[in-house]
Amino acid sequence: MPRGRPSRQSIYDRMEEAIDDLRTRMGGLPSPTEAEEIWAELWHQEAHHSTALEGNTLILNEVRKLLDEGRAVGSKELKEYMEVVGYGNAAKWVYGQALEPGDWTTGDLLSIQEVRTVHFEAMEPVWGVAPHPHATSAETPGNWRQHDIQPFPEGMTPPPFPEVDHRMTDWVEQVNHLRHESDVPFPERLARLHNEFERIHPFLDGNGRAGRLLLNLLLVRLGYPPAIVFKNERAKYLAAMRKADAGDYGPLGELIARAVTNNLYRFVVPAVAGPARLVPLASLADEKAGTTVGALRAAAERGRLRAQKSPNGTWLSSRNWLEDYQANKHKRLPKPEKRS
Repeated sequence: MPRGRPSRQSIYDRMEEAIDDLRTRMGGLPSPTEAEEIWAELWHQEAHHSTALEGNTLILNEVRKLLDEGRAVGSKELKEYMEVVGYGNAAKWVYGQALEPGDWTTGDLLSIQEVRTVHFEAMEPVWGVAPHPHATSAETPGNWRQHDIQPFPEGMTPPPFPEVDHRMTDWVEQVNHLRHESDVPFPERLARLHNEFERIHPFLDGNGRAGRLLLNLLLVRLGYPPAIVFKNERAKYLAAMRKADAGDYGPLGELIARAVTNNLYRFVVPAVAGPARLVPLASLADEKAGTTVGALRAAAERGRLRAQKSPNGTWLSSRNWLEDYQANKHKRLPKPEKRS
């Protein structure tokens, strides 16, 4: 019987179950100093895809070379390299600050100073080579805009610039009540805050990048992996933002929940789980090696891959069991003996 599309609530539940499993069985989200390889790959992926959403054309390998070695591979405009460098600087600051905050933080979930710092880190490198053509000396990275923004093609109009300061103060206050609300699903609360930041559009440029960085600062600070919106999801992301503009936060909440869960299974769980630890099949899948989630599930259901079902129906296996399956999957199963 074909499996239907999962409900939005089941996607939210799956995310929370995965996070609870990470916290209870695997010690929670590791810090960048504890698990440098995990965070390095998240860093590369986020810097690549988030800048690509804004039109940057560097490919993932070029991003890796640039961030790891400082090498500008390829023949792109300097502006594009600096966009990636800035985003990489800001993402590294976000990951470190979220998990190991400095003494200057307020103790709240977020502060105005952190909002300004995230934008400064992301935009300062590119601003040095390609500043916004209409920027005044008061609108440099980390400072609120002093211009009104024209209505967007989709119909959303950011507020007049004199309102930005008090609107951002109110927005940070809403962020700091995020943990105390319970009547709305957590991903949709995040979606509302992310969308409201973009609607305020507090900076002259770089609001999309800053908004996604701030979303990830909140997620990591609350023990979740960052949400990376992949460049091939750009149309879906923008459509979800337009629905959120109209007050429907469900599609954006679902996109965020899927991104968090996918990053957890793809990057975090495989690295923190030992070879004998049972993990969801999504954490063992490798499409390049031909081991998709569907193929592993079919093998588990046929008894070819040793696996167990969790109480919620999720198939679990281990790296050791997967290696045993891969070593023996082409062997024929013994035929059942005939009764005389």
